[in-house]
Amino acid sequence: MQHYILHLDLDSFFVSVERLFDPSLHGKPVIVGGTGDRGVVSSCSYEARKLGVHSAMSFKKAQQLCPQGIYLPGRMHEYGRYSKIVTDVIADRAPLFEKASIDEFYVDLTGMEKFFGCWKWSTDLRQTITSETGLPVSFGLSVNKMLAKMATNEAKPNGQYMIELGKEQEFLDPKPVGKIPFCGEKTAQMLNSKGIYTIYDLRQFSASALEQMMGKHGVDLWNRAQGQASVEIHPYLDPKSMSSERTFDKDTSDADGLKKVIVSLTEKLAFELRESKMISACVTLKLRFTDFSTHTKQISIKPTSNSKLLMEKALHLFDEFYETGQLIRLIGVKFSNLSEGAYQINMFEDREKDILLYKAIDEMKAKHGRDKIMLAQNMGNENVKRNDPKADLNKEVKRETVKAKKLK
Repeated sequence: MQHYILHLDLDSFFVSVERLFDPSLHGKPVIVGGTGDRGVVSSCSYEARKLGVHSAMSFKKAQQLCPQGIYLPGRMHEYGRYSKIVTDVIADRAPLFEKASIDEFYVDLTGMEKFFGCWKWSTDLRQTITSETGLPVSFGLSVNKMLAKMATNEAKPNGQYMIELGKEQEFLDPKPVGKIPFCGEKTAQMLNSKGIYTIYDLRQFSASALEQMMGKHGVDLWNRAQGQASVEIHPYLDPKSMSSERTFDKDTSDADGLKKVIVSLTEKLAFELRESKMISACVTLKLRFTDFSTHTKQISIKPTSNSKLLMEKALHLFDEFYETGQLIRLIGVKFSNLSEGAYQINMFEDREKDILLYKAIDEMKAKHGRDKIMLAQNMGNENVKRNDPKADLNKEVKRETVKAKKLK
């Protein structure tokens, strides 16, 4: 069966929402994110991008590149509200869709070409989104998710593009290798140094040759250069909360040990938040005592997926909640009041190095497994031995963080 995948992306989403409230911002370089030297750019207009500004850049650097820019702190509530409106429009019409982030969607249109015409259906959906929200949206249409996303990039801003069936390689071959998803700047530079500039150049190598050169990542790049990628759509669900608990084999009153468990549970959930492109506005701590009585305490927070901030709130609840000497049978952490939001867009008050750190940690978790690496606060003597391979992975995180800084 021939697959057809639609990719939708709301153009400069945060900026576009701001322009709904203030039309005078149209045509001007607008930057949304955290203010001050420690803030980072969450979204910027195409006028600002032309001057070199991009998301996750420090505000200080953005101001150097674009001193004439209009800098706004952002309003997450409104971004979430408009994202939900768009989600509802798609949900009412699409047979199967995935919400990849607050402003990005995939729709499986396989089989619809015989009855509705994928291009016409997608065009109608795009027009409906714009008419109901006033927001610009671009789409790409192709045979898998990677190519559909690349087609969207071709269509931006506020356009639409379809890679015709059978012309996938013709579309890919002339493009720079850096246009392949997940081929970062460092990888592209390395390939360029070996005379590989275009996707066509890359295809002249065998998969085994690229594996020898780059390991598993080389095979992945080779497959993508052939236009081979996933078509699997993960159906959109609207979770209200996520939680994690630990039941002890023996009741404990070790406060330091309990705090380490809280850090472990919170870190795990924070990674799942970022992986799901979600943010939480409420942290709850749950304690079950030796007599099986169960009590909870919660705190409302500014929506975030920042591990450090979430850990601080969970530990604060514990300090308020727990009385020294009490025996604990079970401990749990829950995040609720969830909404859509990519990691960088919730870092309005974060330092750039924190974003780089968590980005590196998440990449290592995705590469080696979420349970194979953890923060130092979570590494108790009972779990981590000398020469534990996790130590090597933590060193790799440090290397990846340094590498990410260099790419900045």
